[in-house]
Amino acid sequence: MIEIKHRETGKVLERINGDSLQGADLRELRLSGADLAGQDLSHSRLDNTDLRGADLHGARLDGAVLHAVRLNGANLAGASLLGTHLGADHRRDAADLHGCNLCNANLSHADLRRVRLCQSELQQVQFEHADLQGADLSQSDLTGAQLCNALLIEADLRRSKLRGTDLRDAHLNGANLVDADLREADLTSRHEGGFTVINRARLHGARLQHARLAGVWASRTDFSDADLSGVDMSHAVIGGSSMRHAVLTGADFTGVQLATVDLRFANVSEARNVDLPSFKQDLR
Repeated sequence: MIEIKHRETGKVLERINGDSLQGADLRELRLSGADLAGQDLSHSRLDNTDLRGADLHGARLDGAVLHAVRLNGANLAGASLLGTHLGADHRRDAADLHGCNLCNANLSHADLRRVRLCQSELQQVQFEHADLQGADLSQSDLTGAQLCNALLIEADLRRSKLRGTDLRDAHLNGANLVDADLREADLTSRHEGGFTVINRARLHGARLQHARLAGVWASRTDFSDADLSGVDMSHAVIGGSSMRHAVLTGADFTGVQLATVDLRFANVSEARNVDLPSFKQDLR
């Protein structure tokens, strides 16, 4: 028999038959504030369970099913969520992790489609090959996170902190990165001939100083009012994109076709290796 207690009061919230919570059926339980730190909950069922404010730091949730689970304000720092199922086809069925602490957690290969992860602590999180399509990560701190090969299609990353993140080979088609901090982020590729995709992404007002975007695919992407100082954009594909009012001081445009790029009111003269078509020669 395992007793699940409240992390502060010590009150017994649930009694579970068995010697382990591995593979346990914990669906629809009321476990708000539970102390589950360091527990092995791998392959367990936690659908619709209330885990708001729970302590799960260092817990193991590999392969667990957490559809519609409520984890608002929970502590999952250092937890292992490899291949965990938190996402869903519809937002109402996806997990709610608003305001969570997931620092140094491992969510590689996890299903996080349409999950609510806004205003969360996600520093140094492993998201490699995670599916974050349509997820809400707005105003979250992802400083130093590993997002290689992550699917962030239509994800909401407004005003998020992505400084120094590894976004190599990620897919950010249609992602909302308005006012995001992407300073020193890596959006290149780990493979010869590979590329990160940010087609149709919104980066209005984003900070991209000294980010690496060499070879990135950014067709019809909005870089207006963004700070691209010192960015390596060599050989990027940016046809149809807008860099209106962008700061381009020291940005490297080696091998970049600019014929269809809106560069009005951008400081093009302060960028490097710019090959402007003749009809754009009047730009400042």
